[in-house]
Amino acid sequence: MKKTAKLYRMDMEGHICPYGLKSRHLLKSRGYDIEDHRLTTREETEAFKREHNVKTTPQAFIDGQRIGGYDDLRKHFGIADDEDETTYQPVIALFGMAALMALALAWATGGDLFRYETLKWFIAFGMCLLALQKLKDLEAFSFQFLPYDLLSQRWVPYAYVYAFAEAFAGIGMLTGAFVPLVALVALFIGTEGAISVFKAVYIDKRELKCACVGGNSNVPLGFVSLTENLMMVGMALYMLLRL
Repeated sequence: MKKTAKLYRMDMEGHICPYGLKSRHLLKSRGYDIEDHRLTTREETEAFKREHNVKTTPQAFIDGQRIGGYDDLRKHFGIADDEDETTYQPVIALFGMAALMALALAWATGGDLFRYETLKWFIAFGMCLLALQKLKDLEAFSFQFLPYDLLSQRWVPYAYVYAFAEAFAGIGMLTGAFVPLVALVALFIGTEGAISVFKAVYIDKRELKCACVGGNSNVPLGFVSLTENLMMVGMALYMLLRL
């Protein structure tokens, strides 16, 4: 027996509602034949909302019963709302991309894929990508960084300086220029970051979200955050030893 649903969504010349498209896709993925009603004018949309006493569109109906908008459909199908749940997905995506970029560069330069330069490029790309996430919204980053970073708590401007220092160290590793200065900057921010994370997580036992991928992220502060800082420290020390 076919499952059917009615969907009313805005599809105007100047505006196609993304929630309407998501609702349609969700219904299709659940095996519903959809009676898709496109509301193509503002007047038509307002008339529909008055008729059904609703404030927003889209609106989905299943078996004659109004379910509601996209969020209501997700609840109806038992899909958990994970917006506030912690996740490592941003970190996995970022370092996965950094690894692929490093391997691509190693391949393009015609050398062994797994050599010192590949590891240096991986860490450098990772630092640049992390800095980019912070620089997109320095204010949001600072609010998430301050609760656990020890130096920022004593000198607030460091919460802003950190992202630029990370970008400088990452780009410096890629260029190979000013090696002593680049290594010292990476060593300082990595060591200070590792101490701050270790204290917050393993001594104070605080449950915080990491600012490593920028403000408003849901990445938990913990082992991964500590590892990122230790990788930076390790590369900085190795660069100094190679001088």
